[in-house]
Amino acid sequence: MLLLLGAVSIGLASLLYTNWLTEKMANEERKKVELWAEATKRMADVSIQNTTIPGIEQINTAYLTLINSILEQNTTIPMIITEPNGSFNMHANISYSEGREEQALSKELRKMKAHATPIRIDLFEEENDYLLLYYRESNILRNLRYYPFIQLLVIVVFIIAAYSAFLATQRAEQNQVWVGMSKETAHQLGTPISSLMAWIEILKLQQVDPELIEEFEKDTQRLEKITERFSKIGSKPELIPTDLTEVLNNTINYLKTRSSGKVIFETSFPVTDHLYIPMNAALFSWVIENLSKNAIDAMDNHGNISFVLHEKDNAVILDVTDTGKGVPKSQFATIFQPGFSTKKRGWGLGLSLAKRIIENYHQGKIFIKWSELGKGTTFRVILNK
Repeated sequence: MLLLLGAVSIGLASLLYTNWLTEKMANEERKKVELWAEATKRMADVSIQNTTIPGIEQINTAYLTLINSILEQNTTIPMIITEPNGSFNMHANISYSEGREEQALSKELRKMKAHATPIRIDLFEEENDYLLLYYRESNILRNLRYYPFIQLLVIVVFIIAAYSAFLATQRAEQNQVWVGMSKETAHQLGTPISSLMAWIEILKLQQVDPELIEEFEKDTQRLEKITERFSKIGSKPELIPTDLTEVLNNTINYLKTRSSGKVIFETSFPVTDHLYIPMNAALFSWVIENLSKNAIDAMDNHGNISFVLHEKDNAVILDVTDTGKGVPKSQFATIFQPGFSTKKRGWGLGLSLAKRIIENYHQGKIFIKWSELGKGTTFRVILNK
């Protein structure tokens, strides 16, 4: 923002200076045109005198040379001289293709009439013996007027490009941190999981209560699934046709056994028993868990969480609604950023991971559809069939 403000300031300063400079140049061009008109009048006077007064043979050569020099020096300002009846007398610095002189001059004359008042060239004392000189600013002056706008545009484009490159570099660094942390976590979990599996086998030999061993095995399997999830971060996961309703039911059933009895889970799925879409079940289940755990925290372990699934065209839409504290509209976008959290515990990575899994890996969308403070929040997940 500071760079952008600096660019705008430079552009405005350049605009003010250029406007001042172009006004001075415009005045100078007006003076040049007036001088050109006066030279035209003097040349006409000399020509008339030379042809109407017999015996005049001594004309001031230096005077004529000066007039010709003034007339020839104008190589930039377009000008047209017309008769009192509007017919064209002469013109300068106007280009046109062969056979289109009349159309080109008429078009230029309209521009010149809109640009400035004409300069009257009185040839003699008679009332109708005069010419009108029309002109407009030169291409050099016109280009100078546009220069500060072009300069400002170039600066803004440069700032945007630099900022985009900065964001891309920042995202690349964040991705490297994500991948490194995930791979290391998966690696560190491998050893204790193997050890737990060995201890479970020992407990089986010690004739420990089978129900207790079964719970140990469930938790160990759960740790294995978490390890698998972390190991997939940073590499493109394989998307295979998977029954979405089955993944949702399995995840919700797991959450029910690990949540307070005061949290009510409600589901509304399509009538069809199976809904197959390309997905990675382990990662998608992680999204549902993160959304559910955030909802439970927002409800202080007391309230309802509903999962509504329906189809629309070539997409499957899942709405996850809670009866928690709600999210202010100002946080609708920032809530998905890494590190954002309203809780005292945690790293604020759950929703960021969910967004990454849905949008980067499944080419879907996830966003807050509705939220109202004190009433609840609805997260919407859209997946392609």
